[in-house]
Amino acid sequence: MTDNASSRLEIGRQAMQAEAAAIEIAAGRLGDGFEQAVEIILAAQSKLVICGIGKSGHIGGKLAATFSSSGIPSVFLHAAEAIHGDLGVYQPGDPTIVLSKSGSTAEVLRLMPLFKKFDSAIIAIVGNVDSPIAQAADVVLDASVEKEADPLNLMPTSSSTVSLAMGDALAAALVKARDFTAEDFAMYHPGGQLGRNLTMQVGEVMHSSECVACVGADETLREVVIRMTRFPLGAACIVSEANQLLGIITDGDIRRLLSGDGDILSKVVKDCMTQNPIAAHSNMGLGQALRIMEDRPSQISVLPVVQEGTMEFLGLLRLHDAYQPSFS
Repeated sequence: MTDNASSRLEIGRQAMQAEAAAIEIAAGRLGDGFEQAVEIILAAQSKLVICGIGKSGHIGGKLAATFSSSGIPSVFLHAAEAIHGDLGVYQPGDPTIVLSKSGSTAEVLRLMPLFKKFDSAIIAIVGNVDSPIAQAADVVLDASVEKEADPLNLMPTSSSTVSLAMGDALAAALVKARDFTAEDFAMYHPGGQLGRNLTMQVGEVMHSSECVACVGADETLREVVIRMTRFPLGAACIVSEANQLLGIITDGDIRRLLSGDGDILSKVVKDCMTQNPIAAHSNMGLGQALRIMEDRPSQISVLPVVQEGTMEFLGLLRLHDAYQPSFS
């Protein structure tokens, strides 16, 4: 690594550490104002409006999406557009979060008396608690930072990160206060992998038993290879005559066995299989199954599926299938 590259790397680390430190300091300042802000949003019978401009506006857009995903109807209001007609989004009583590093952003400041006309409680997340915007707000959250994280101390870096973290902190507190559950979250986020993990069960994406290589414990490894060639899912499941799961042999197991000496293919399955393998239930949430496969020192790519309580073999879940989107 060159000296220049090393220097750039160190600057990057310092910037991240500075932002992390700024968040920690801001967290220590949270107090009654934070509690009041939570109560205002919690008591509202209408949507939450988040207003800002510039970098603060970008943070506001993200926060509106975060609150909406937690079941709190939220919209972002661009401060400049608001004074040219977008105030039509308002309904009386809409609580409003305004974001401003300086606390004197002209476009936001011009809106403060208009918000009051809508009987809106105003929560200000600002970098200057003595600023005009802070003085006009009902609740003030101190998002000040000693310095920005960039070498010039000019770009909104630490300041925008702290504002984002404060908004996220409000959203987190409201999730707890409203007893919002993962099932509730799934209602507002049905798409993407997160939606699949929350809304789908293993039984919906697994390969059923008739499409899986299945062998008996007394068969040979040669028969395992033949079955796995016919059903190339990365594993063969060993089942009893009563269709109880006894073990599993994976592609990796086959490769390791073939690297040994002797007539490997004539070996008996029960001497080669992994006994009592980790298994999922067909009614298990997909997200839980993924955690079983991935949150371990050595990840596994296939997971047998059994009937809960009976160990009756039902199918096989592959990591690939869990992440494969459904277009049906």
